[in-house]
Amino acid sequence: MSRRTDHTDTTSLENFLRPIVEQFGCDLEAADIAPAGRRRLLRVLVDRDGGISLDDVAEVTRAISKALDADDIMGDGAYTLEVSSPGVDRPLTLPRHWRRNVSRLVAVTLTAGGKVTGRIKSASEEAAELDVDGKPQTVAYADVAKAKVQIEFNRAAGNDEGPAADGTVEEN
Repeated sequence: MSRRTDHTDTTSLENFLRPIVEQFGCDLEAADIAPAGRRRLLRVLVDRDGGISLDDVAEVTRAISKALDADDIMGDGAYTLEVSSPGVDRPLTLPRHWRRNVSRLVAVTLTAGGKVTGRIKSASEEAAELDVDGKPQTVAYADVAKAKVQIEFNRAAGNDEGPAADGTVEEN
């Protein structure tokens, strides 16, 4: 039993959602539909420079819900809408992902082989400047096979200067 409502085209859905999300100064990072029992789960990831708050996500969710209710892009089948921001473990695949993570530690696997771990100092449309053990290193995005932000438990919230020199963790 195959119906249109079970096979909404992801590209069409993203094209439908992108202008709605952009009204809020956000970028549509991904839209995905997955079966969830008798329903479908529509997951929408949004982000923007400077980060996105829960209030922002709520506003975007209301706008997406209203637009979906007024259109038949999801068809007649029941679905659940979930809007969120990407997690810290999202791979850095676009220049804006690098820009949004300036000052964070990143592990990079290069297409030519080898790995580099450094703190992002700046990011352009073509490359990122990393601080690798105190030395600047430019990494062109075209040379990156995979890049992920590293979680730093000893880095104080809001501290963009890096971890404590001795690596200690203070507990309050």
